Amino acid sequence: MQEISSSITFEIQPGETVPMKVVRSTRLTVHGGPVWATRSNDVDDYFLAPGDTLRLRRGERLWLSAEGGQSACVAFSVAQPAKEVARNGLERLRARFAAMFHDGWRAV
Repeated sequence: MQEISSSITFEIQPGETVPMKVVRSTRLTVHGGPVWATRSNDVDDYFLAPGDTLRLRRGERLWLSAEGGQSACVAFSVAQPAKEVARNGLERLRARFAAMFHDGWRAV
């Protein structure tokens, strides 16, 4: 069973079923052919056409298969945790201020 913990894109061949475990909350986007998705703890199955997205929860299991005779491409997009986004923003701001002071910037 493949684990999804980072952003990744891969192809599913016709007749193939790919089992996976979602380690971090992510969004699935379908490209190419349509995809049939079955999720753990969900009584519904999902038929996803190209361009459709599905939000996936951390810890759930997922089974994907390409529908019809063509392969499908699925892209998983993992969002950065809020703390990481804030920390990166503060680091960029600190670097910008350091560059201004280093280059002789003077307050008016």
